[in-house]
Amino acid sequence: MKIYTKTGDDGTTGLLGAGRLRKDDPRIEAYGTVDELNALLGTARAHGVDPETDALLARVQNELFVVGSALADPNPAGPFHNAVTAEHVERLERTIDALESELPALTQFILPGGSPAAAQVHLARTVCRRAERAVVRLAATPDGHVAEPLLVYLNRLSDALFVVARSINRRVGVADVPWSGL
Repeated sequence: MKIYTKTGDDGTTGLLGAGRLRKDDPRIEAYGTVDELNALLGTARAHGVDPETDALLARVQNELFVVGSALADPNPAGPFHNAVTAEHVERLERTIDALESELPALTQFILPGGSPAAAQVHLARTVCRRAERAVVRLAATPDGHVAEPLLVYLNRLSDALFVVARSINRRVGVADVPWSGL
């Protein structure tokens, strides 16, 4: 199979099922941003993280393919449209709770950064928020058709990535850097 098809040379791309959309359509922007997020998590993993964090980030990367498939299936009765479920959200919440139990409580804002891997995860968190905004924008369009658990998943994922970044820093001995204020 060739990687290029030439079908997108006219500025359109195919959806799961039938149909094509312009490459600047809100649906394409939403799942393209999710793809960017996935690539950033791969970059964070390439910086080297402990095996537990690596497994967690690998799981999230796989889940982001599910998110992308759901976004690429605009048909509410389609096979992928409802692929993101409450169980995905609950799994993230359990992850957040487990990681937070290992971290000192936050009493002030912290600056993104620390180790290279943690800095990448902080960047991924901001792209996750952008993906969430893109999906909210898509959901507000006619025929946007975004399943509610998908929106909740992205919201919870950005929280999880914040905690993962803090956890990575703690595991390599890098302290959170508090925001110094105005």
